[in-house]
Amino acid sequence: MRKNNIKNKIIKQKDKLFNHFEKYIKLNDELKVALIDKISFVSFKKGEIVHNADKICTKSYFIQTGLFRTYFIKEGKEISEYFPAEGEWSNSPRSFRTRALDIYYIDAIEDTDALCLDVNDLMYLFEHFPEMERYARLSMGTVFGHFMERITSMRFTTAKEKYIHFIETYHDIHHRIPLGMIASYLGITQETLSRIRSER
Repeated sequence: MRKNNIKNKIIKQKDKLFNHFEKYIKLNDELKVALIDKISFVSFKKGEIVHNADKICTKSYFIQTGLFRTYFIKEGKEISEYFPAEGEWSNSPRSFRTRALDIYYIDAIEDTDALCLDVNDLMYLFEHFPEMERYARLSMGTVFGHFMERITSMRFTTAKEKYIHFIETYHDIHHRIPLGMIASYLGITQETLSRIRSER
């Protein structure tokens, strides 16, 4: 019964999922059926760990509602790296691709519903539907875009410049991200961030 309920949730979300895929490739009926069969529905509570860096990342999550954070730990401190939200895939990219450990953790900033695709199921889709490789190449631009924005942010010299760039980059969701996580992304203290915000 529970499995049927989960599948029903996936079916209800299928149009949103198909619309996302069709931004990059044309979906035939056979591929649509395969996607529904291979993708599972998952939910995470606010603060829940989605992926632990101690484990190889074998799952990728397409966020339906909610917000994740990708981060690493340096000298005992969490350093936020990027913030995937609705309509984006989230995983530990190098770990997912190479099936090796990497430094990244993922947690849920909000209660989040997502569609989940296991790496083995993704390989099946690649083998049986060549257009899926094109989709993967094109859609990965979102993840790399986050990393490029991260690199760009580090080039700014002042905390204020970094914050302005952050607001521009995450203009749709910055108000949903806790200040402490923003401060760690910018590499400044929360007190400095509060001062910059008050000046604006």
